[in-house]
Amino acid sequence: MILLDGKKLANELKQEIKQKVDAIIADGGKAPHLAAILVGNDGGSLTYVGHKVKACEQVGFKSTLLHFEDTSISEEFLLNEVSKLNGNKDIDGFIVQLPLPKHINADKVLLSIDPQKDVDGFHPVNVGKMTLGLPSYVSATPYGITKILERYGIETSGKHCVVVGRSNIVGRPISILMSGQSATGNATVTVCHSKTKNLKEMTLQADIIIAALGKPEFLTADMIKEGAVVIDVGTTRVTDTTTKSGWRLKGDVKYDEVAPKCHAITPVPGGVGPMTVVSLLLNTLKATNNEL
Repeated sequence: MILLDGKKLANELKQEIKQKVDAIIADGGKAPHLAAILVGNDGGSLTYVGHKVKACEQVGFKSTLLHFEDTSISEEFLLNEVSKLNGNKDIDGFIVQLPLPKHINADKVLLSIDPQKDVDGFHPVNVGKMTLGLPSYVSATPYGITKILERYGIETSGKHCVVVGRSNIVGRPISILMSGQSATGNATVTVCHSKTKNLKEMTLQADIIIAALGKPEFLTADMIKEGAVVIDVGTTRVTDTTTKSGWRLKGDVKYDEVAPKCHAITPVPGGVGPMTVVSLLLNTLKATNNEL
């Protein structure tokens, strides 16, 4: 069984990014600049944004965090902050961390981001380009998954890939990428979701399973065939009084019983999560170099 170690791969990619940043600066260029907007104090969001800030430091990026602790800020105020970042020539890319407070229309905010600075890859312009196979910013988690498959030499061409989950952030984009004409594509893709009636029948046929539904330990050993490749995107916080934080992360896959049947599998934590952060850096580097 191959452990698809996202943490190890992320560190390798960060070293490669740092070398490119050092070369840009040595050539008289400026350091890439990534900004993030965070509203409120959601624990998961704080942790994720903190990882992004730390990663920027490690690779030589500049980072700016606009943290609005008051969740009662108006939609108009937030849209104005997005407009400022759109117009700030020193900032190469930025993200608006989700979820946003319920009184703020997240779609409206995301649509207001300049597609050229949309390093999260959520704007319809970037989603449309990705769908057509054109150069685009691919949303960070699907991008990270393709990097894992690429760097670990996982064959995808002609394989049956079952994606469990259809969110716009992970399920839909990764299904498009896996079926596209690329080194980590050309798979036959089935998308399953909450209304799928024969889910187990589908997963048992899969050469590759990408679990992205947000239900801890949903995928069990009896749902996969011998030799499958399993990518676990789930990161659900569950109560654990034995840990200092009082919680721990669980994936969508029951790892201990599934792993022995797999050809390869990602752990949680330490699998897709670190690659999501690195993918954001890769997109920002593209923005800095005007590669799109």
